[in-house]
Amino acid sequence: MKTIAINETENTPAIYLDHHENEFLFKGESRPEDVSGFYRPIIEWFDQWRNYLYFVSNKYEEDIHLQVNFQLEYFNSSSAKYLMEIVLKIDEINKMDANVVVSINWIYEEQDEDIYNAGIDFEDLTNVKFNFVKLS
Repeated sequence: MKTIAINETENTPAIYLDHHENEFLFKGESRPEDVSGFYRPIIEWFDQWRNYLYFVSNKYEEDIHLQVNFQLEYFNSSSAKYLMEIVLKIDEINKMDANVVVSINWIYEEQDEDIYNAGIDFEDLTNVKFNFVKLS
């Protein structure tokens, strides 16, 4: 598996998925012209990574800690669909094995109630407890 590193642009978030460190980052604004074309490879990566993680978690007895950071400033409704799919993939991984410990940090600006509420909505659809981190 390859690490995914996508630089932030005016319309797309920075995305960093490092399966060696088990740290993932989604940061910036998400309103790509081709939402499916942008997010589909990321969703496929999560499917491959889940399969890899299943093998690794059964091979070793120690816990595998995963940290996912969402620090989104804005996302349109088309992006929300794909972001939700990613959150649900993370939820599948969380349910997969007792040795996998998932932590999701939902980072938002103090005055940004829309992003905060979106995090609440995403959390409500999963079994993963989000850590809400307010930036001042």
